[in-house]
Amino acid sequence: MISVIIPAFNEEKMIAKTAKTLSSLLRSAGIPYELLFIDDGSTDKTWEAIQEAAKTDRGVRGVHFSRNFGKESAMFAGLEKATGDCCVVMDCDLQHPPEKIIEMFHLWEQGYEVVEGVKEDRGMETGAHRFAANSFYALISSAIGMDMSSSSDFKLLDRKVVDTLNKMPERNVFFRALSYWVGFRKAEVKYSVQERTAGESKWSTRSLIRYAIKNITSFSSAPLHCITLMGGLMLLIAVIFTVISLVQKINGTAAEGFTTVIILLLITGSLIMLSLGVIGYYISKMYEELKGRPRYIISEECGGTHD
Repeated sequence: MISVIIPAFNEEKMIAKTAKTLSSLLRSAGIPYELLFIDDGSTDKTWEAIQEAAKTDRGVRGVHFSRNFGKESAMFAGLEKATGDCCVVMDCDLQHPPEKIIEMFHLWEQGYEVVEGVKEDRGMETGAHRFAANSFYALISSAIGMDMSSSSDFKLLDRKVVDTLNKMPERNVFFRALSYWVGFRKAEVKYSVQERTAGESKWSTRSLIRYAIKNITSFSSAPLHCITLMGGLMLLIAVIFTVISLVQKINGTAAEGFTTVIILLLITGSLIMLSLGVIGYYISKMYEELKGRPRYIISEECGGTHD
């Protein structure tokens, strides 16, 4: 059986269509399935729509969070609740082409344990959003040492991969990178991002920036190494200015350097404060991990044995 994990946040207009589209597709392909909708604390009628879908289709299950915990938490909740021999994670808006699930499933039958959905085309986006997305992927790829430029959350995972991810204890998780990091036998399926037929995207330039910062710090220590590089650069500048000042002093040509001193002090102070901010952010992440709070809290379930 295949489990399709579908995180949803304020997607009341898409639940019924997504459930019907996926059910028809998987039934026609003769693949046993469950559709697992994870309501990430929606403020609209998303949960009511999931409950209605579960009443009309026995293959639909729903999990409702007590509040919004974020997409990463929703995906991992789906992995923990899924019962299938393999799991596909996809967006509720159907921008991930449903028909590609069949292609992924057949590759899984051939023995592949991670089937990555690789973007060929990002679809229709504004210039600002495309620039923000490209900048995010370039930054995160260099930070974690993996090419994330065409990656997405749309992928199929074998049960052993799912079990491996579920055993990982950290609270601040980055699904895309972790599912790549664990290894296993991989294959790729290329797809083009489809246009939404209802609702609006929940991703803005600001949310992408926050997403990048959160996931880079949860998966990589690169920003801490940047502090060391900045310190080395400032040391080099200090040595150069020291040599110049000593030569000018010996030659009796030393000029008043008040402006230069002020500029150097401002630059140094700014770098120190920036460095403390980065270190503080990592300490706050460590604090969150030490508290050991759950990634999410489930308030309700429906479908399956929860009807």
